[in-house]
Amino acid sequence: MVSNEQPELSKVAKDIVNLLAAIVRTSQIHDPSNIAVVNSVDKFVAMINPLIAREGSITLELVGEYFYINETRIKFSMEYLLSFDTLMREFKKHKLGSITFKGAITAEDMRIFLKAFIASSFSDTPFETLSEGIEDVESLSVGVLRKIKDEAGDQDIRKVVRRTYFNAVSFTKGVMSKVKAGEKINVKRAKRVVESMVDLILDQEELLVGMTAIKDYDEYTYHHSVNVSVLAIALGQRLGLPKKSLLELGLVALFHDIGKTEVPIDVLNKPTAFTDEEWRIMKQHPLWGVRSILKMKGFDVVSVRAAIVAFEHHIRHDPTGYPKTMQLSELDLYSRIVSIADQYDSMTSARVYSRNPLPPDRALSIMMERAGAQLDPLLLKFFINMVGVFPVGTLVMLNTKELGLVYSSNAMLPDRPRVMVIMDSEGRRVPGYIVDLAEKKDGKYTRTIMKTMDPNKYRINLAEYML
Repeated sequence: MVSNEQPELSKVAKDIVNLLAAIVRTSQIHDPSNIAVVNSVDKFVAMINPLIAREGSITLELVGEYFYINETRIKFSMEYLLSFDTLMREFKKHKLGSITFKGAITAEDMRIFLKAFIASSFSDTPFETLSEGIEDVESLSVGVLRKIKDEAGDQDIRKVVRRTYFNAVSFTKGVMSKVKAGEKINVKRAKRVVESMVDLILDQEELLVGMTAIKDYDEYTYHHSVNVSVLAIALGQRLGLPKKSLLELGLVALFHDIGKTEVPIDVLNKPTAFTDEEWRIMKQHPLWGVRSILKMKGFDVVSVRAAIVAFEHHIRHDPTGYPKTMQLSELDLYSRIVSIADQYDSMTSARVYSRNPLPPDRALSIMMERAGAQLDPLLLKFFINMVGVFPVGTLVMLNTKELGLVYSSNAMLPDRPRVMVIMDSEGRRVPGYIVDLAEKKDGKYTRTIMKTMDPNKYRINLAEYML
């Protein structure tokens, strides 16, 4: 019989993940002797030791996108989502598949583990470094991350990401051409294209999301549709949506702007501000999008959802956008997600009437001002957590006077991403090399971002570095 002091393992599993995530997060910011770290460690030890005594051992394992405790999948609510997401990314970053507590642990055991965990962050072989760092701790052992499947095989995963992204752009271009010609679109092929993106985001989110930073002015319409789809899928994953829902979300996002195929080309590509009549025409594209989607081959429930999103993605959260409708009780979840992805990609892209895009951090700042009015505030928080304080592709000046492009984010330390340095302290172009802004020397950060810069000023072609 289980007493109140010893709750069932499955019921406290989410608390174990939540507290472990907090310990890792805090130890990356503070020294292990810091009171916040010490208190969290003591609380963790007090929580897990009675469970170890009862169960014999406790194994926390990451399999795919889910945590398991002693082979039982851990279920969690929205309030724990950020902690689960944080710990999952740290496990993947360190190639860590499992942690086994096989005997009563002490606070000192945990401090040794944390020291090794932090050290392995800067190693080319993180799992091996972590494993070696705790080899003298008898109560702890770690297991390497297992690949569920390796789509890339021996190929360079970046090549797979590039091919998947540009295949989606090519497909979207074909779809738009067919719609303009009055031909029907096959939904089944669209689903296959989106499924390939979902599979990559589940395994290589950062690389595929990074592709959205590479803007192409001449092909804006097609890249925009794919970018919104990628960003929407990635946000959906952060929200904990199952794969089936991610497929639906990616598909409806891909078709959100399909109504623009009916906007006259001289209006769509007008380099100056719209007249009242041109703006009236432009605001018809959500309605035209609904009509185009409902004409597609293979019409099904997902098509209905796509039509809803095409109609709603400019209505806004308050709702003060367009088309004007009778009061809605609430916008569809997919519409709210797509609205965020659509605004972000639009503001950070060069278009006919906006040759100079906004820097990603400036775009996020504007979106934060719109939270609660135009955009769903809770979903926006998840989105900002996903792309980071300095999104991939942001040009930054470091305190070393080096100039670099944000290459990948750091979920634990959002203001300390990995950066590809492209100009040295003397202002000379250099072959891109990666530096980690979380790296320390003598207790101080080696490099820090001083400010963001305008890539247009330096004529920097992102594709040259990111591809």
